[in-house]
Amino acid sequence: MALLGHILQAVKPSSTIAVTKLAADMRRNGVDVIGLSQGEPDFPTPDHINAAAKAAIDKGQTKYTDVDGTLELKEAIVRKFQRENNLTYKTSEISVGTGGKQVLFNALLATMDPGDEVIIPAPYWVSYPDMVRMAGGTPVEVVCSEEQNFKITAEQLNRAITPRTKWLILNSPSNPTGAGYTTEELRQIGNTLLAHPHVYVMTDDMYEHLRYDGWEFSTIAAVVPELKDRTLTVNGVSKAYSMTGWRIGYAGGPQPLIAAMATIQSQSTSNPCSIAQAAAVAALDGPLDFLASRNEVFLQRRNLCLEAFNSTPGLKCQTPQGAFYLFPSCSGLFGKKTPDGKTLNNDADVCRFLIEQAHVAVVPGSAFGLEGYFRISFATSTERLTDACQRIKKACSQLV
Repeated sequence: MALLGHILQAVKPSSTIAVTKLAADMRRNGVDVIGLSQGEPDFPTPDHINAAAKAAIDKGQTKYTDVDGTLELKEAIVRKFQRENNLTYKTSEISVGTGGKQVLFNALLATMDPGDEVIIPAPYWVSYPDMVRMAGGTPVEVVCSEEQNFKITAEQLNRAITPRTKWLILNSPSNPTGAGYTTEELRQIGNTLLAHPHVYVMTDDMYEHLRYDGWEFSTIAAVVPELKDRTLTVNGVSKAYSMTGWRIGYAGGPQPLIAAMATIQSQSTSNPCSIAQAAAVAALDGPLDFLASRNEVFLQRRNLCLEAFNSTPGLKCQTPQGAFYLFPSCSGLFGKKTPDGKTLNNDADVCRFLIEQAHVAVVPGSAFGLEGYFRISFATSTERLTDACQRIKKACSQLV
């Protein structure tokens, strides 16, 4: 009898984690690899958040909590949604999980039947399609080209909806492209969804506070209030607050869905870490003034990499509105030969060339559903980014 179940036949390990592991293996062998594959801010968690965690330990807040979050954290999330997004929720409409990924996964597990479809604009975060498959559903990938700034249009959405469509997943600003939907674009998408009452929408707003050039963030439940009762608005503290390791994600949505998600969580991980929840209260209720200076650093890094890529023959890159990723096209390198005579036929070849020749780790666009690109994270030191860009430019100049 086989040990492993059938579900693993349809699921791939995370490409970003795989690249990170390869880079780590090379470092252990003495190679100076610059890793640009992982989306993790290099800034520390703010002091007032750390202090709240220490205080929670001192107060003995180290026991089980309610399965899907403490009342104190849910109340802080309610305040956050009202204050920053003009969304009103009750605490019974709030779910807290061990990171945004668990919140998304819980929602899919709680709602998917075999054959149900989930529309996923491509390029997408690598985990979306596999989470849908693990929940028993069918991912429907809608390719969103560079010409449309990697964003799904209302017309594309309307064509993709079928009687089996259960969810649309929206991520803005996006991982991997940093593209952000405008209020008007969300209104058009929302109006399309109003004509299809069987379709729910899951918004991944994890990069809400990381935005540039005056771009304004919007979330669809606030833009089209008629959709609120069938929208799950997902967010977390990982990116804006540099709390990736604390593992706290949350969502607001219709109470029956939130209750079902709690049931799923009760039989998997149970509650998120009690200390991390106390820290998240301090994060959500605390000041955001530290973000301005951090976003200015991210902006400088973004512009540094944009200039480098757009001046490298064979590469070109659009300007993202938010997050801390760039998604440059590398199709201009296809057909070229490396110094050792290998031909670059696709983005996977390009990424392997960059890690082997330039010792820079990036992730192929095909992992995100769009061939011909690669993703970098510029959430690392400016010095390392400068070095990485120089290495990439030098390596590409050696292609013939």
